Amino acid sequence: MKLPLLIILNLFIIFTHIVVGQSANTITPFASGLNKPVCIANAGDNRLFVVSELGTINIVDTEGNVKTQSFLDIRDRVVYGGERGLLGLAFHPQYPANGYFYVNYIGNGDSTYISRFTVSAGNPDLANPASELKLLTIFQPYQNHNGGDLNFGPDGFLYIGLGDGGSGGDPENRAQNLLDFHGKILRIDVNHGNPYSIPESNPFYNSETALPEIWAYGLRNPWRFSFDRLTGDLWIGDVGQSNSEEIDFQLANSPGGDNYGWRCYEGDLAYNTSQCSPDASFTFPVYTYPHGPECSVTGGYVYRGSTSSPFYGYYFFSDYCSDRIWTLHNESGNWIKEDFGQFSGNNFSTFGEDVSGRLYVAGVTSGKIFRIKDFSTGIGQLNVADKIIINQLPNSSVVHIEKVQARQKEMIISVFDMKGTIVYQAKTVKSGFDVSLNEFPSGTYILNIKIDGNKISRKLVLGK
Repeated sequence: MKLPLLIILNLFIIFTHIVVGQSANTITPFASGLNKPVCIANAGDNRLFVVSELGTINIVDTEGNVKTQSFLDIRDRVVYGGERGLLGLAFHPQYPANGYFYVNYIGNGDSTYISRFTVSAGNPDLANPASELKLLTIFQPYQNHNGGDLNFGPDGFLYIGLGDGGSGGDPENRAQNLLDFHGKILRIDVNHGNPYSIPESNPFYNSETALPEIWAYGLRNPWRFSFDRLTGDLWIGDVGQSNSEEIDFQLANSPGGDNYGWRCYEGDLAYNTSQCSPDASFTFPVYTYPHGPECSVTGGYVYRGSTSSPFYGYYFFSDYCSDRIWTLHNESGNWIKEDFGQFSGNNFSTFGEDVSGRLYVAGVTSGKIFRIKDFSTGIGQLNVADKIIINQLPNSSVVHIEKVQARQKEMIISVFDMKGTIVYQAKTVKSGFDVSLNEFPSGTYILNIKIDGNKISRKLVLGK
């Protein structure tokens, strides 16, 4: 069966060579004057909600203006200092209907509180601080490694990230202890139970040797995790001990129960293997980087903004100490890291995405939020020498790619599915080339074209 291509008709695409570094203008200032921002979230509308570690949440409008009145102010119950404070925010998937949102903060007794709040009736820009419903209270034995992130997954369940309890080297081996919440990602159902229930699909549901809330374990301090809004895959930035930082990855169809290795391993290096299970039981990171100018990873998001951006489908992350941003993507089963730029003086603490999938990054020291530039290609700025024409042949599943100038440089054409697996690849020096898609099933794909180190990506949607 031949499948017509529903988009990409006579598109003129410029090959943009991105030069990294602060002068590359790869991020653009968006908002300023924020006080220790550590989380950015959206509620399904055009507003951004920015969490201050001190205990407030502020609204930023589409022009980058910060509203004077806080959306939520719970400084009276937040313990701030060191790595403590108000650390995470997630809006319920049905927030427009129920007004529920959830926060992760350190409060009385040096404990983590996972609580639900409700927006005020009649004022969408103001929450009711008296509406708090505590779901979980977890004592923190030390002041560091609290984790703090929480997100709703594509399954509608609430995922909660917790560090190993602190100190150094996880002295009580909490991350490997399945009867301890520390060093874990939890998964709970906030729509049932009092105050929540355990999803029956949790890996340790009804277990007598593990807490049923646990979804994944073996984490040191998961400082920001996120779900790819298109594929549902889970990405985790886990802060290392003294040698390396790591990015962990879990496919959307995972049954959970992954052991990411800490304290047995720091990244993919042995750290303290006493009382550890065989290597086969660990899920090792997809990417690590060493300490040096870098020291602490800040996990980010997969970019799902403009489909014409060369970074569509790329995972963005940063380092708190160096303020360097990278991207990570999969090509032919290999994880490829690319430098996006260094932007000193910020101490990047969090990424966030708006309702349209555009990405933002915040500096806890600078109090600034920057937007990742879309790099969408524009017809009005084309250089004839770099022009490529992509055209679907009439009534066929063949995509024709044509170099306007037949320069004798190799063109690498790749098609990826949305899991990052390459499903088609060809290399040619010809000025024109046909890609046949008649064997492809319906779905969404990414077309990548590279010439002489320059590249462009386009989304392909195939239907019957």
